[in-house]
Order: sequence, then structure tokens, then C-alpha cells
Amino acid sequence: MQALWMVLAAFIFAVMSVCVKLASRDFNAAEIVFYRGLVSMALLALLARRDGISLATQYPKEHAWRSFVGVISMGAWFYAIGHLPLATATTLNSMSSIWMAVFLVAQGLWLRHLMRRQHAQSPDSSRAIPPFPWGLVSTVFAGFAGVLLVLRPASAPASEWFAALGGLFGSMFAAMAYMQVTTLSRMGEPESRVVFYFSLGSAIAGGLAMGVTGVSPFPGWSALWLLPVGILAAVAQVCMTKAYASAGSRSNTLVVANLQYSGIVFAALLSLVLFGESIPMIGWAGIALIVCSGVTATALRSRG
Repeated sequence: MQALWMVLAAFIFAVMSVCVKLASRDFNAAEIVFYRGLVSMALLALLARRDGISLATQYPKEHAWRSFVGVISMGAWFYAIGHLPLATATTLNSMSSIWMAVFLVAQGLWLRHLMRRQHAQSPDSSRAIPPFPWGLVSTVFAGFAGVLLVLRPASAPASEWFAALGGLFGSMFAAMAYMQVTTLSRMGEPESRVVFYFSLGSAIAGGLAMGVTGVSPFPGWSALWLLPVGILAAVAQVCMTKAYASAGSRSNTLVVANLQYSGIVFAALLSLVLFGESIPMIGWAGIALIVCSGVTATALRSRG
């Protein structure tokens, strides 16, 4: 069942990204983040009340960190959606597994440095220095090679590079957010409470950012695209949180994590049908390389 929850979450996120792209014609990323948080927060409060779940929490610091990294990730993704083809923005946002591999490589290299220094001071130490993580390093390089194929530097306009860098930056914070979601689930926090506090953080952060970016003129009926952004985001977040929370075993968690890449396929199909944005073969090769690298990185992490 956890696999179905993740596929459903990926599909809903893809549909939500269509609404974000349409809303981006009239609103900036900060405004979309604000209204997305406001609508989601109201919906989650109603769902929690219906299910008899209290919104009070014993882990405010953990929720604050999840909201902080999640809002940065979401804002960068929304900006990328507004300035890049939908499938490209979704692919860059799916780099979180590769960023997790980067974190693990950095942690492993630092541990090796400390142990080498310890061995130099105490040669008789019995602790063996762990092997160099060649597998994870290879997946990282392959993943970023895939990014180059997707973006095609020789043909991409300069204006898209800033959005692409934002998408990559956002996926790094998405990796931190996913790790924190798993931590909160292990602490026993229900899905609706986790998503409620993230939505609250989104509304606060978006409102503060609007003080810098300004408020767009009211566009009329097209402002209604903001409503499904908030509703779909809340539903997708609950589905994703349920997927990770119900995974149970390490192998199930591995399957759930890899199924997030189905969102790229959904986004590519929606992008082609609704916006006429097609992907050349070299772009598909880059997407395949990113997906394979992410799946491999996730598998290697699960063995550690």
C-alpha cells in the first residue's frame, strides 16, 4: 500500500505543478508559497479536526527545521516551474536522492579524516578505516552528468540557468526535508500534523518574502489557480508522508523513495499535452541517467 501512496503523491504533485505554472503567469514564487501554505493549512486543520487529531506538538524544533528546509525547497521549485519546462523543473527537484548521497560522501570522508588522524596519534588503534565510497561518488557524478544532458548548456538561454540553479538548490533542501519527515514519522507525529506545520511555515515565510518581492496586481479569475495549488499540495504531502510512515522495513522504504521518480513521467506527459513542451532524446537520456543514479544511490544508502 505504501507504494500506491507514493505513486499517488507523485501524480498529485505533477498536477499541482501544472497549477503552479499557470499561476506563475500572474504571481511570483513568494506569493504562490504564501497562498499555498494558507490554503493547505486551513484544509489540514479541518482534516485534523475531523479525525480527532490535536495539532499541539511536543517537537516544535523538529517541525520548525522541517518547515525551514521545506519552504526553501518549495520556493526554489516554484520559481523553476515558472521559468523552465515543467518536466525539466520536476527532474531537477527529483535530485534529492543524489544530494543525500553527497551528504553521506561528505560525512564518510570527514570520518575517514578523523580516523586517519587518530591512527597517526595512536598507531595501535584497532578501528579500521572505512573504505572510500566509490559507489556513491560514482552515482553523484553520474547524476550531475544527467543534469547537464537535461539542461544542454550549449543551447539553453542564460535566463534558464538561474532557474536551473534554483531548482538544483531546492532539491538539496528537499533532501533535508525528506530526512526530517522520516524522523518526525518515527517520533509518532501523525501525517496531518506534520503537513499542517509545514503549511504554517509556508504561509509565514511566503508572507515575509512578499514584503521584499512585492504583491502582484489582482489578475481576476486566473487567481483561482492558487486554490488547487494549496489543496493538491496538502493532499500530496499527506500521501507522501503516509508512504514513508507505512513503509516499515528498509526494503519498503527503498521502494517508496524510488517511486518518487514516477512524478517525472507524469510531469513530462502533462507538459507535452498541456503546454506542448517536448523533450529531445538527449534530454530523455539525461533524465534516465538521473533516475538510475538516484535509484542506485538510494540502494547504496540502504546498505549502509
